[in-house]
Amino acid sequence: MKTKLTPPFTYETAKAKVQLAEDAWNSRDPERVALAYSENSEWRNRDEFFQGRAAIKEFLKRKWHKELHYRLMKELWAFTDNRISVRFEYEWQDAQTGQWYRTHGNEHWEFDAEGLMRRRDMSANDMPILESQRRYR
Repeated sequence: MKTKLTPPFTYETAKAKVQLAEDAWNSRDPERVALAYSENSEWRNRDEFFQGRAAIKEFLKRKWHKELHYRLMKELWAFTDNRISVRFEYEWQDAQTGQWYRTHGNEHWEFDAEGLMRRRDMSANDMPILESQRRYR
């Protein structure tokens, strides 16, 4: 029997939702990632605000054009009926400078009744690292 990953979330379904997000983002496939979001999903990513799947795909294409060798870890932080909060770390290499970074942050997600994310608020900080300091490969 397949577990439904729609609200209201339990610990198990929230954790599974976070793992699915981690797997999708690590694919670096904007089309795959965008399918988890509602057609009119609202995003805040650092200082960018935008809405809709087309804008999400364009954002992700830009992101992964700049952030090479992207590798992400997400961890369930908290959840309620239709909301999930995660902490994350990811590592990447700047396409222009070659500098490696580890990005630390938090995301807050809100889902519609079908389990699609209708809102995503993300805050993060980038820390320069040496390639030898990488945790995620």
